[in-house]
Amino acid sequence: MTYTAIAVVAVLVALVLDRWVARTGLTAMRDWWLAYAVIVFFQLVTNGWLTGRGIVRYAPDAIIGSERVAFVGDGRLAYAPVEDLAFGFALVLTSCVTWTWLGRRSGEDA
Repeated sequence: MTYTAIAVVAVLVALVLDRWVARTGLTAMRDWWLAYAVIVFFQLVTNGWLTGRGIVRYAPDAIIGSERVAFVGDGRLAYAPVEDLAFGFALVLTSCVTWTWLGRRSGEDA
């Protein structure tokens, strides 16, 4: 399975978890998207540094983008493969959903 396929599955699982399993509805909240925008900015800075300097490399057949430096349009955004952004979204959303769900559960028990 390619990194692209794993990233897509991870995003879908995170969205299902948010909307239908834990029912936190974070992706329907403006505040969540504003906070996520801050996270994406720093993800791009960090990812750009790691991939732009060649510290992290990807097999060309495992990602959408190519190895050259590029921006939106050929599968890379400021050095980062779009898969990194998708996988990062899934990780952040899953963490926030879990945090919110656990917080609500502990509030019900108190």
